Amino acid sequence: MNTITVNGINLAYAIDGDSNKPWIVLSHSLATDHRMWAPQVGALTQTHRVLRYDTRGHGNSPAPEGDYTISELVEDLAGLLTGLEIEEADVMGISLGGATALGLALDHPGLVRRVICCDAIVQSTPEYSTSWRERIAIAAQNGMGALWEGSSGRWLTEEFRKNPRNAEVFAEVENMFLGTSIAGFSGCAAALTTLDYESRLSSLAAPCLCITGRDDVAAPPDVMAEIASAVADGVVEVIEGAAHLPNLNQPEKFNTILTDWLGH
Repeated sequence: MNTITVNGINLAYAIDGDSNKPWIVLSHSLATDHRMWAPQVGALTQTHRVLRYDTRGHGNSPAPEGDYTISELVEDLAGLLTGLEIEEADVMGISLGGATALGLALDHPGLVRRVICCDAIVQSTPEYSTSWRERIAIAAQNGMGALWEGSSGRWLTEEFRKNPRNAEVFAEVENMFLGTSIAGFSGCAAALTTLDYESRLSSLAAPCLCITGRDDVAAPPDVMAEIASAVADGVVEVIEGAAHLPNLNQPEKFNTILTDWLGH
């Protein structure tokens, strides 16, 4: 991977596709890294030049100590685009990455052509923040392994997890999760407690596709439908047989929805 200095840290990134095609930028979920988008790269490079990056605290990007804010993660992404001289891009994110993508579209509308927000929450509540603080404490005391079973159960359906054909993908997800540093997990989990986009959604200028898994309990279909209805030009798509990471749970369905919307 390549690196670029943004906001005082060296963000790691990878580029795929032809230089003459428009950009699409992919922002991953908490406790994964750019590799989670592997099932989408082949489909997206048919029409786009694909930029994937590791959020601070994840993958090959460093993990500064302390809490991060969603604004910091948004500015990291804005700085990445500016540093690579990308004037405008389609931007897609999932979970934490979905919130980051929406934040970029709201704070830097000139950089975003269209936004794809997958399985994301846009507004922190006291209960939501408390749940993340509890997980931060568990990770600090017992390590990332103590959170794996619960997280994988929310991320991927039981049917997916038990199917031997998915063993390689499941192992890769586990590798990403357990490979995330406690500092990186904790910093980005703290950022999720700073979400405050709900009142701003009506000002979103970019067309917005919201995607979620039917069985997602973290960002369920009704929550994603509310986001789509709150923006000026929004649509929601629900993927059957998928939980919090539908791009991995049902990659073919996910890719079809994504490429159809990007091509319309």
